[in-house]
Amino acid sequence: MAVGQVRDADVVIVGGGQAALAAGYYLQRANRDRSSVGAAPLRFVLMDQRPTAGGAWSDGWESLRLFSPAAYSSLPGWPMPPEKGSSETPSAEHVRRYLQDYAQRYQLPVQRPVTVTGVERNPESYGFRVATDQGPWSARSVISATGTWARPFWPRYPGMTTFRGRQLHTQHYRRADDFEKARVLVVGGGNSAAQITADLARRQDGTVTWVTLRPPRYLPDDIDGRALFDIATRAVRSANPAQQGVGSLGDIVAVPTVREARDRGLLNAQPMFDRLTPTGVAWDDPHRQVTVDVILWCTGFRPDLAHLTGMGLARHHGHPVTDADLPTRSADHRGLFFLGYGDWCGPASATLIGVGPAARATVSVLLAELGDSAGVRAEPAAQISVSRRPHQPSRPPHRYPRSTAAGCPSGGGQ
Repeated sequence: MAVGQVRDADVVIVGGGQAALAAGYYLQRANRDRSSVGAAPLRFVLMDQRPTAGGAWSDGWESLRLFSPAAYSSLPGWPMPPEKGSSETPSAEHVRRYLQDYAQRYQLPVQRPVTVTGVERNPESYGFRVATDQGPWSARSVISATGTWARPFWPRYPGMTTFRGRQLHTQHYRRADDFEKARVLVVGGGNSAAQITADLARRQDGTVTWVTLRPPRYLPDDIDGRALFDIATRAVRSANPAQQGVGSLGDIVAVPTVREARDRGLLNAQPMFDRLTPTGVAWDDPHRQVTVDVILWCTGFRPDLAHLTGMGLARHHGHPVTDADLPTRSADHRGLFFLGYGDWCGPASATLIGVGPAARATVSVLLAELGDSAGVRAEPAAQISVSRRPHQPSRPPHRYPRSTAAGCPSGGGQ
């Protein structure tokens, strides 16, 4: 087919990570239901910008592990197998292989590498035009599932342009050995910062300094990813504003590496500095400064929604406004959905265990919007609804975003 020729689909899923795969699973299951009653299958496609499977998990640092055992870290339909030869929670590489096998197991129509450059309403008919580097598409509905990993948040501090060392972000970190003998400053008060600081603290040579906006708050040692999901879900679904979520317990999960470093006295966070200098950072106290070679900003991520710039989406606290009854659906365009970006579009939906319910409710409503009669076995949309008004984040923005609840790549990435 010629690159300029428009291809048609009922549903285009932008992304190829965990959120995109969960939506693909329910669309594939809907097609099986349709086949059983003699209905034509829905045409859908997943467009993954990456050349290989695994989403953002392919980019995680080598020591990154899940917070929970494999049994509590699964996408819908197929439990994640335990990692062979390991008694710990699954590694990032194990998750990557699981996502690759998951797409193959359910024969999901993933196209890669395909970069979606823009989505806009189709003025000639119901639906959307989807522009890609492989040619245009026409879709009746679009699910955006690009995650946050491709859009790191860099806060602004005086002197950033004068610092002569290296400034990196979480997404650039792979292993402690890359920083042997280096003086590293880690910035951030979430899981990524704590885990990377613990990793760097084990080096033979070199120093690591950890700075945070407020003193680190560790969750109880017995809290794992499954408990986090349950707590976050109850908090987001609650109509009671006094309902407390994960944030009431702490910010950092005490995974084994963090717990060991903490108990050895290696995780001693310092208050946030006031400015950067050519050789490091300094506080307003004229006698207090630190010389460093590398500054590693573990300051979170924001939704990667550049492909939706032309849609003119209304926003609240930086996030697109979503529907009162289904927080994954755009309040501006009924055929546009957001999946896997965080609590604002479904409780715990940026996690492996949490994205399934949001994906199921999304596909159920999407099929109804398309006039499908066979449909997916319905999950009431109210199960992931959090309000009776256009959905808005429950907290005001921080100076910089905290890491995702899973302390790991979020959503999946285009």
